[in-house]
Amino acid sequence: MGIGTNLKRLRSKTKYSSKDIADLLEIDRNTYSNWENEATDVKSQYIPKLADIFNVKIQDLFDDEQKFQINNFENRDSATGQQGIIINITDSETAKLLSSQLEELIKNLKK
Repeated sequence: MGIGTNLKRLRSKTKYSSKDIADLLEIDRNTYSNWENEATDVKSQYIPKLADIFNVKIQDLFDDEQKFQINNFENRDSATGQQGIIINITDSETAKLLSSQLEELIKNLKK
């Protein structure tokens, strides 16, 4: 998840439309929409202005609230016939905690 997702999330908590934000920044609405959709990068000169508009710290524009995401794959591996999951973890403390919990779960399953 990147800054665009955070911009969408922050804007959804306000009364602003994407056009309103674009107007406040004095940019084209499509430019702002491209930032939210992560089609283009936010120019650094606008980052402090965005933090002011949303009344957050600059770091909050980049922080990932979602610490991890689990994706299930319905398709079986043709070679092994097994299904799998992918776990994307963006926080080291969450990774350590999840890893230890999974190790414990596997130990208990083997008993």
